[in-house]
Amino acid sequence: MARITIPYAVADFIDLRERGFYYVDKTDYIPKLEDYNAPVFLRPRRFGKSLLISTLEAYFLGKKELFEGLAMEKLEKDWITYPIFHIDLNTEKYDTRESLDSILNFTLEKWEQQYGTAPSETTFALRFRGLIERAYEQTGQQVVVLVDEYDAPMLDSNNNHELQHEIRGIMRDFFSPLKKSGKYLRFLFLTGISKFSQMSIFSELNNLQNVSMSDNYSTICGITEQELLTQMKIDVEQMAQANDET
Repeated sequence: MARITIPYAVADFIDLRERGFYYVDKTDYIPKLEDYNAPVFLRPRRFGKSLLISTLEAYFLGKKELFEGLAMEKLEKDWITYPIFHIDLNTEKYDTRESLDSILNFTLEKWEQQYGTAPSETTFALRFRGLIERAYEQTGQQVVVLVDEYDAPMLDSNNNHELQHEIRGIMRDFFSPLKKSGKYLRFLFLTGISKFSQMSIFSELNNLQNVSMSDNYSTICGITEQELLTQMKIDVEQMAQANDET
C-alpha cells in the first residue's frame, strides 16, 4: 500500500503541493469568499490559517497546476495572475516601536523593488498606497491584499499600554490606504486571533465581512474529525495497526 507523506508544520501551499504532501481539500471555499466582494476577516476556530492564506496566494497567482485534482480545478476557468501583497505579521516579536517599523519597512521595500517608489512617498501609508496604484497600473489587474495575523503587534505589546497605543497608531496609518484604494483592490483577506472590533485599526472598513462564527466556514481551516475518519481513514488504520491499537 502506498504511503502518504503527512505534512508537519508546513504552512506553504506551494511547498506542500510540489512535495506531494497530504492535503485536505479546502479550495471550494475560495469562490464563496470572493462572492462577498468586500474585505473578509477570519478568526479561525482551529489551526491552518497560514496555510489558508498561502492557498489563496497561490490561487490569485494563477498557479493552476498546483490545484490539479482539487475542487478549484473545476470551479475556476480563467486563472488570472493578480499582483499580491502578502503581509505576515507573525514573524517578529513586537516589544518596541522599532521592531514594527523594521518589519513594515522590510515588507514595503521588497514590494518597491518590484513596483517602484516615488520621492514623495515618505510615510508607510503613502508608500503602501503608491504601491497599490502602481501595481494596478503596471499589471492591468486589481490588487490582492492578504494579511496574516493582523493583530500580532498589538498582542505582543498588550502589557505595555503606552507602546500598544503607539503601535496601534502605526498600524492604523499603515492600513489606511485600503479604504481609499477600493477601485484598485480585487480581494482583501485578514486573519487574526482577536475580535476585529477590539483592535480599532480598521475603523474605515465599515463593509468588512466577519465570517469567523459562521457555520458556513466552520471547517475552512484545519482537519475535522469527519475528514480524519473519511479522507484519512487508511492512514489512521495504518497508524493503529503499527501501534497495536484499535
